[in-house]
Amino acid sequence: MSVDTSKVASTNGSKPATASKPSKAGSLANWADERLGLAGVVKKNIRKVFPDHWSFMLGEIALWSFVVLLLTGVFLTFWFVPSMGHVTYEGSYAQLRGIGMSEAMASTLNISFDVRGGLLMRQMHHWAAMIFVASMMVHMMRVAFTGAYRKPRELNWVIGCLLLFLGTVEGFTGYSLPDDLLSGTGIRAADGFMKASPVIGTYMSFFLFGGEFPGESIIPRLYTIHVLLIPGLLLALVAAHMLLLVYHKHTQWPGPGRTQENVVGYPMLPVYMAKAGGFFFVVFGVIALMGGLLSINPVWKYGPYDPTKVTAGAQPDWYMGWPDGLLRIIPGWESYWFGYTWSWNVMIPILVAPIVALLILIAMPFVEQWITGDKREHHLLQRPRNAPTRTAFFVALMTFYGVTWAAGGNDILAVRFHLSINQITYIFRVLWIVGPIIAFIITRRWCISLQRHDNEKLLHGYETGIIMRSAEGSYSERHLPLPLDKQYALTARDRDEIYTVESDTDANGVAAPSTRANRLREKLSKWKFQHNVQKPTAAELEEAHHHGDHDELHAGEEHKELDSKH
Repeated sequence: MSVDTSKVASTNGSKPATASKPSKAGSLANWADERLGLAGVVKKNIRKVFPDHWSFMLGEIALWSFVVLLLTGVFLTFWFVPSMGHVTYEGSYAQLRGIGMSEAMASTLNISFDVRGGLLMRQMHHWAAMIFVASMMVHMMRVAFTGAYRKPRELNWVIGCLLLFLGTVEGFTGYSLPDDLLSGTGIRAADGFMKASPVIGTYMSFFLFGGEFPGESIIPRLYTIHVLLIPGLLLALVAAHMLLLVYHKHTQWPGPGRTQENVVGYPMLPVYMAKAGGFFFVVFGVIALMGGLLSINPVWKYGPYDPTKVTAGAQPDWYMGWPDGLLRIIPGWESYWFGYTWSWNVMIPILVAPIVALLILIAMPFVEQWITGDKREHHLLQRPRNAPTRTAFFVALMTFYGVTWAAGGNDILAVRFHLSINQITYIFRVLWIVGPIIAFIITRRWCISLQRHDNEKLLHGYETGIIMRSAEGSYSERHLPLPLDKQYALTARDRDEIYTVESDTDANGVAAPSTRANRLREKLSKWKFQHNVQKPTAAELEEAHHHGDHDELHAGEEHKELDSKH
């Protein structure tokens, strides 16, 4: 029987076998690979391993809510008219029919009542914005508490801080677009904030509004910023954030088999990609349910913006609440210098505090690295209790945020609880200073106590509830050593080393450079580490385990003796 060898792929040569007639898709892929070299990159990254832990999903919530924002935002741009041109509303909402308003407000009502699915898309867009900012904040808290911003991820931390800042600004420009009475009140406040800047304030206001407030240009300009400028920056920063994540490899929690050199988890394809894709639909579904069932920003209740009116109980979106709270509780400080009025009661909470807060967050990994002198790469996460000072500092920041955020509703609190708004304001003036200090002290002592408790469990094991009686007649509870995986997790941390200055002078008696900085570093290092409880040494663990084995053997002999008597 003869065989047509021209149609059989060769398998004995030095080159891999190829089909005699490759498919069109294969030919296209081969053509692209020969010119772009994609095969090697794709092959390397589709098998990249990612660790599996629920806390890592917080960043995914931010990513997928951003995707929902893009999808719903594209839908809304087809019907929204970013114009302040005056029209008379003649749409479906009878209560506002015949009322004069801007084209922006009229198109928002049209989307809400006359475009099929428009209200759902509007509310999904707004809820996704809320979740986007909230998930970024919680994700950054997870990164901060676990020390995931240490080398080599300092730049990714900076990118995350900028994403949070830009997301907040993007939210402000977004809810200002409908030109309703509530959003117009927010724009009016922004105009006042700009004018509080000495010398340049009025110029900034005239430039942004195209003349005297409210002008005819603010909505079109905010629209351009909202749909073009900031989204472009966000997309670029998200892409850089993800690329650095892949390049540096993902951090992981300590455990058996996990080191600074490897990653234990699942490959990107097919496992992680399937899980991430499924989680996207979970986030999308939750946002869709919220958009369909939970009303948010009902602009038809507020009516069109009128510069002569202001809404009672007007509040910004929640992520803008803490500067508003500072604005409400700061005393009315003003100065008159060089012929200009300096309104400190507006400049400090609105123009200075957000920038200072952003700079503090950005500086955290670099300041910590300078204090500790730690230049090593870290791919294993720290338990928050094992960094008491850092954990306490971020809890203090959270307390400051929470107090000032609550102060932003001092008028609502006064009305709802029938209290004096002046007394509430005085209480918040005390709490925003005292609260973070108390939170820092309590959290730090709590973490140190947890460190001490971990050491007790390592050295003495866990309580079994079994009561033993010694030959002398005394009673004691039997302890068993922790499982090996828990022992590993508790001991997988470095010992804290306090930095000390060796000498203020060099060998020739000349003052050493940076003496003051080193002295400051020494004091900060001592303040940061001196109260920490270090993990047991190997000798202490060996002695404790030997003692535990002896007690277990002794208990076993006692049981055998009792059994023989019976």
